[in-house]
Amino acid sequence: MSQFEPPLRKYERERILLENIQENPNLHHNALIKLIVPKFMAKSTFEKTRDSLIDKEIIFVTSKSNMKFYHLTENYDHKSSQHIEQTTNNSFHDVKSQVNRLETDFPHKDIDEKIILANSLLRLLLQTDNGFTILDSVKNPKKTLYRDEHLTIQQLIFKVFEIIRNDKDSELLLPTVLSFLGIIVPKYSLDK
Repeated sequence: MSQFEPPLRKYERERILLENIQENPNLHHNALIKLIVPKFMAKSTFEKTRDSLIDKEIIFVTSKSNMKFYHLTENYDHKSSQHIEQTTNNSFHDVKSQVNRLETDFPHKDIDEKIILANSLLRLLLQTDNGFTILDSVKNPKKTLYRDEHLTIQQLIFKVFEIIRNDKDSELLLPTVLSFLGIIVPKYSLDK
């Protein structure tokens, strides 16, 4: 790659590797490397990208003799939906118990710990709600299948804010936490 070419983003590297695996399913590991390295990325980048795709179960490896072959995971759409559902449900139950413990734990922490804890809980609540939104969209875009979970998350967010508002350090906590939310909440639309 020329030093003047901009570096590829992670998704571009993944796409290049996936396209080459799809177009050349009979190429073994070394032949695939010759096809991609150095034209698109360095060998170490190829290996990191390949490992990432294997970890995400987007591709899998088979061995014949002493050669490795890469294949796209069959029925990935279904498997990814199952994975999103499992991780979202685990996250939902975990964050519920964390917020329920918050009332007793929160007052005993110093202000920096309170900020970190409130921010991480709110981030986790929003990510979990996003997971349910994705599942709603994938399963049936005309219905809210996870209505109860969305409502519970809304109530948990309210509870976090109530704990912050009732804390002795609320005058410092609230602006800091709301400032953090400014990073997550959209500031402008794409139309502007």
